[in-house]
Amino acid sequence: MAYEALRFFTDRNLTCRFVSNVDGTDFAEAVRDLDAAETLFVVSSKTFTTQETMANARTAREWLVTRLGSDAAVARHFVAVSTNAAEVAAFGIDTATMFGFWDWVGGRYSMDSAIGLSTMLAIGPERFGELLDGFHAMDEHFRSAPFDRNLPVLHGLLAVWNTTFLGADSIAVLPYDQYLKRFPAYLQQLTMESNGKRTTLDGRTIDDYQTCPVFWGEPGTNGQHSFYQLIHQGTRMVPCDFLAFAKSSNPLGRHHDLLMSNVLAQAEALAFGKTPEEARAEKVPEELVPHKTFPGNRPSTTILSERLTPRVLGSLVALYEHSVFTQGTIWNVNPFDQWGVELGKVLANRIMPELESADEPPLAHDASTNALIRKYRQLRR
Repeated sequence: MAYEALRFFTDRNLTCRFVSNVDGTDFAEAVRDLDAAETLFVVSSKTFTTQETMANARTAREWLVTRLGSDAAVARHFVAVSTNAAEVAAFGIDTATMFGFWDWVGGRYSMDSAIGLSTMLAIGPERFGELLDGFHAMDEHFRSAPFDRNLPVLHGLLAVWNTTFLGADSIAVLPYDQYLKRFPAYLQQLTMESNGKRTTLDGRTIDDYQTCPVFWGEPGTNGQHSFYQLIHQGTRMVPCDFLAFAKSSNPLGRHHDLLMSNVLAQAEALAFGKTPEEARAEKVPEELVPHKTFPGNRPSTTILSERLTPRVLGSLVALYEHSVFTQGTIWNVNPFDQWGVELGKVLANRIMPELESADEPPLAHDASTNALIRKYRQLRR
């Protein structure tokens, strides 16, 4: 997300690729046209034991050694961002090129730690410093500003109000800047992995209020030709966050004014809609009046900045981080754990040898899972 958001500021002499999915296609496509002799791998893993990350890292190691002909190449072509020096050394990476950070920093909150190394390589240390300045400015604002003028507090309170009190099931994040096309996906992890909880800090099951909504979105104006129909006239109330910038990094004719006119129009239309009387005044045929009536009174927040820069991106990410903390505090959940992702990992480790076994092993899952394992083995053969 950060690389795409700051692509305008990147060194175009560098080719940057990112691999996170354990699906082999992700890795295969990322290295397809790369020269091993000119490739540096940055392996980012707090524990250096995460299954998906290390599967990709081992594949990268094999890809490199096969092409350069020596295990010694690993120390020259790999660096690590981790807290586990022993595992880094066992992998073959020189711990002198291991970038460490605190072991209590969660992955979704780690962008401004050493985990941001790949971003710094892309935009340079000076620009990365500006990114950190943006984080720090919002941190200080959140720490010191009165609540009635505190952006993360107000943003978090609105999310709680819309979700817990007004019953909104989701929040749409709609950046009107193509560079922020991955921002909604980034927020999905930050928000839902943090506050997607049903247990309070003291262990009580929550059964009398809703916690984290579903976060989703696409850049404008693409979304206007996709799901805005539902936002304006659907039966569900979907609060929206519009992210917009007064100046474009790539000014082309009237493009930016056209873009901005759309984001401002969308916010106005959501707020005020159109009454049947207004539709009739526009000479809309009577049979179409119900279809051209917009209820309005649909909540949105517009965050308008001068231009998308490293500093602004840092402040924007920090705004949402502190907003998430505010929401978690009110819902009385812990936004810094993620036990919900563990069960699937445990079961996957149990299923993996059952898929790889030469002979069909005894299966002790439920009937559906057993049938799927057998079908997978049959299709693979």
